[in-house]
Amino acid sequence: MSVTRTASIPLADEALARRLEHQLALVETRLYAAVAQADQLADEASRHLVHAGGKRLRPALTLLAAELGDPGRPAVVEAAVAVELTHLASLYHDDVMDSAPLRRGAPSAHEVWGNTVAILTGDLLFARASATVAGLGPDAVRIHAETFERLCLGQLAETVGPGPDDDPIEHYLRVLSDKTASLVGTSARYGATFAGCDAPTVDLLTAFGERVGVAFQLADDYIDLVSDGALTGKTPGTDLREGVATMPTLLLRARVASGQADATDMALLEQLSGDLSSDAALAAAVTALRQHQVVAQTRERSTALAREAVDLLDPLPAGPAKDALVAFARVLVDRDA
Repeated sequence: MSVTRTASIPLADEALARRLEHQLALVETRLYAAVAQADQLADEASRHLVHAGGKRLRPALTLLAAELGDPGRPAVVEAAVAVELTHLASLYHDDVMDSAPLRRGAPSAHEVWGNTVAILTGDLLFARASATVAGLGPDAVRIHAETFERLCLGQLAETVGPGPDDDPIEHYLRVLSDKTASLVGTSARYGATFAGCDAPTVDLLTAFGERVGVAFQLADDYIDLVSDGALTGKTPGTDLREGVATMPTLLLRARVASGQADATDMALLEQLSGDLSSDAALAAAVTALRQHQVVAQTRERSTALAREAVDLLDPLPAGPAKDALVAFARVLVDRDA
């Protein structure tokens, strides 16, 4: 059996692969049209991350979810454009907050134009996403608003950190659920909704998207440490430098807090808590952390969540659409970038 790869997803069904490739091309064309601005600076800044590329996994999920209904409805492509615009907008803000110098292998917008322009560009793209969603009807507007609220709350919770009575790992998983998984869930929800699927199918796919969204971010946590920055398009260890504790660091802290840590664990935690402002110090910390078992444990958690997401698909009828969704879940955690 031949396997066609579209949007980095291995698809065994040739007809579905061709359809998805065609629809993703439509999404790409609409994206460029949606980010175009009359003002030259706004236009250049808005196109910056679209030009840089990306996996387009959220619109791909919208299109795949639509395969369980009528994928040819025009609203499906518009919904896919809306979720990618929302994602792109959030990246402009994230990079400012994280002081990330690179995004998708290119200089971050704030490195090119400064923080103010980057933030305002993100706002412009959120506005364009909202305008696109408005064309899909009031229910889509409400869903988009609720998703946007969760994105903001997730970022706020990450910024503030866990409270004194919060379990740091559970707090982090709630952050991922809001900051990342909410939009992935909405991507699947839009696809099923605008393809005319029934309510149980819409609910099932929304839950699937939420679960794989958390798995995807946990995969990013270990990929950030074990992959080459030239491959990921990001500076390895940026979160460490900014003091943002991702799952490997949280697992290490929990190990130390439990009293089961050895001298190596203690030394590593001290290293991660030190001054990582220099490139040499950051590289040394990343190298030390990637060799620790907490990185493998993070990957195991990601894989387990992806399996749980796939299990949610059991009620769906067997066929190319279900197979593609299973492949999608596996691709999110079994990748190098």
